[in-house]
Amino acid sequence: MKDGPDISRIAGLIGDPARSNMLLSLMDGRALTASELAAAGGITKQTASSHLARLLDGGLLAREVQGRHHYYRLQDGDVAHAIEALLHVAERGPGKRTRTGPTDPELRKARICYDHLAGELGVRLFDTMKESGCLKEQGEQFSLTEGGWGMLGRVGIAESDFGKSRRPMCRSCLDWSMRRHHLAGQAGAAILTQIIDLGWARRKSGTRIIAFTKPGEASFEHWLRTAKRYAP
Repeated sequence: MKDGPDISRIAGLIGDPARSNMLLSLMDGRALTASELAAAGGITKQTASSHLARLLDGGLLAREVQGRHHYYRLQDGDVAHAIEALLHVAERGPGKRTRTGPTDPELRKARICYDHLAGELGVRLFDTMKESGCLKEQGEQFSLTEGGWGMLGRVGIAESDFGKSRRPMCRSCLDWSMRRHHLAGQAGAAILTQIIDLGWARRKSGTRIIAFTKPGEASFEHWLRTAKRYAP
């Protein structure tokens, strides 16, 4: 018997079509009920209960109880990161179109990936922060430089806003449609929250789309252009 984590068990949990569809429906960071997840999986609520129990036991889901209602969400960003990577691998199968990822232009432009910005604008954010020296690469993770904190401060995000957490401050996440990386981790989540709080964009109900207003997108692009001011 080989040492190390049993990836076959996790792969088996994700590999079932009904379970994979339920997991994909949670990729926008929401918490859904068993009935809503049953509909996403195309199965009965009774069958869904069995699948949800297995996903909970496997550490892929977390459950929150409010009164009579049970809500399910992805356990954490690591699970979302794994699913996004699997979407990338699945798209490489034989007979697939050259154009990768979703066909919906709005989804390709900007969407939520668990709790951070993905799509064209998410990749542009990540590339800009790297090129301007706002992010420093440290192995598979990244850290914010002094310039990076200055860039975040320009939109109202301060280092003091972050408490102690086991979650990395910054990490790269392979973008399903762009085949390049976008910014995940605590910083990625904070940026998306602030983009919405500033009114630059909103989450389109029932989808993963992050819809920018025209003035909001202009403000976002202007913010990216100012990143060079914080270069070391």
